[in-house]
Amino acid sequence: MEQILDLPNTGTRTLNYAGFWIRVVATLIDSVVIYAVIFALMAIFGLGGGFTDPSAFDMTTFAVVYAVVFVGVIGYFIGMESSAKQATLGKMAVGIKVGDEQGNRISVGKAAGRFFGKILSQLILYIGYMMAGWDPKKQALHDKLAGTFVFYSK
Repeated sequence: MEQILDLPNTGTRTLNYAGFWIRVVATLIDSVVIYAVIFALMAIFGLGGGFTDPSAFDMTTFAVVYAVVFVGVIGYFIGMESSAKQATLGKMAVGIKVGDEQGNRISVGKAAGRFFGKILSQLILYIGYMMAGWDPKKQALHDKLAGTFVFYSK
């Protein structure tokens, strides 16, 4: 029997939801990447000396670097999670992705909602993050707010 490969797949695929601890590892990896960039920028702009000699600290340069980092972090999470990879570098390293209910790529708007929903997850003593540990579909609060899911990419 000949198989036709270009027909749409009408079957549903089973998603293996990623739980709390694998997501913690992905977050730690993302944090290392982000902090490495921050420290590199501080070194490039000479902000490291302010820790040993406070009079050498340039507040204007610090504010500009801080603003660039702030916008960069937002862009990193929103851009990476709504990209074709569906994952940040940390998520890629541990083999997990962010998607919709069927595992498809999410929009920039959903990725933004997920990112800013993390603020609420943090404000309530990180309980919003911990929800991924006991929720049947492993959704954290920010995932529920944005309608997203984190699942294994394999």
